[in-house]
Amino acid sequence: MTRLEDLPIRDDLRGRSPYGAPQLDVPVRLNTNENSYPVPEEVAEAIAKAVAAEVRDLNRYPDRDAVALRADLAAYLGHGLTTEGVWAANGSNEIQQQLLQAFGGPGRTALGFVPAYSMHPLLALGTGTRWVPARRGVDFGLTVEEAVAQVREHRPDVVFLCSPNNPTGTALDPAVISAVLEVAPGMVVVDEAYAEFARPGTVSALAVLPGHPRLVVTRTMSKAFGFAGGRLGYLAADPAVVEAVQLVRLPYHLSALTQAAARAALAHRDALLGTVAAIMQQRDRIVTELRRRGLRVADSDANFVLYAVDGDQTLAWQAMLDHGVLVRDVGLPGWLRVTAGTPAETDAFLAAIDQIQRAGLSAPPRPKGT
Repeated sequence: MTRLEDLPIRDDLRGRSPYGAPQLDVPVRLNTNENSYPVPEEVAEAIAKAVAAEVRDLNRYPDRDAVALRADLAAYLGHGLTTEGVWAANGSNEIQQQLLQAFGGPGRTALGFVPAYSMHPLLALGTGTRWVPARRGVDFGLTVEEAVAQVREHRPDVVFLCSPNNPTGTALDPAVISAVLEVAPGMVVVDEAYAEFARPGTVSALAVLPGHPRLVVTRTMSKAFGFAGGRLGYLAADPAVVEAVQLVRLPYHLSALTQAAARAALAHRDALLGTVAAIMQQRDRIVTELRRRGLRVADSDANFVLYAVDGDQTLAWQAMLDHGVLVRDVGLPGWLRVTAGTPAETDAFLAAIDQIQRAGLSAPPRPKGT
């Protein structure tokens, strides 16, 4: 059997592993930030009907520009956006890949503030874009001064900002976005995959879009909409940015079935987004209960919580798995991430934490003021 190493693969891909979380059959899966609630029956029926209406015409290519879907997305986002300022693709990963194809590439640089979404450097690698891992401050925060200094130092062609940030969970101060826009020589991409879960008063980067043609806000329907299997991501930006990504998108990249399903989901957004408040309640419950147990926990505006463990996080991850709960080891020493799901899933997670602590595998005490 031929080994990967025997193929003439690019040198910068040798020895690397593909992105992905473990897919294990366990009672409680809280490792991929999916929406734990299934699609409501009435919405499922509407999506099935919309998809069925497209089946007889599958001999024809879909609308390659997904105009009707983009109009629906613009209406959902508001902020004065129109079809021309919205673009859609197969998940926000493809959106961000297209942005790097258009604005990054060989001889260009992308910068992100780590720890952040681990797919960003892989997308940079795949598009031949040099990746610069900039630093976050104490408690994973990012101040205006820290962000500006590093952007000025590296002068990247693309800056990635995450708000709320994955895996830490906290939303950005809008002042950071504005300050980075002032000094960045290229594009600034704000990844808002978890925006619908942000705490009250959190300002979206969409509010900063007017007058900033180099700003892009990316979103997804995977999380709040519970549409992860549908694979639909999108961006909001100046119409010129949409023109740019159309230069690199694959022909007919978004299937007729995906477009129909996404439009049906958007038409029933009130039902789908009805779970957001319940998930936020469980997120806040996890934060409160973990801190009550003496654990360090990062503030969260997302549908997940990052919490500290004692010693090697891989051992703590295995201990949780041994209790039937799958959480995420994001490769951050001493920390694990758990998705906020249903009340029953939270019960199981906290019960596992209690059993592990009773066994002597407790997490380090939380410093005062955190």
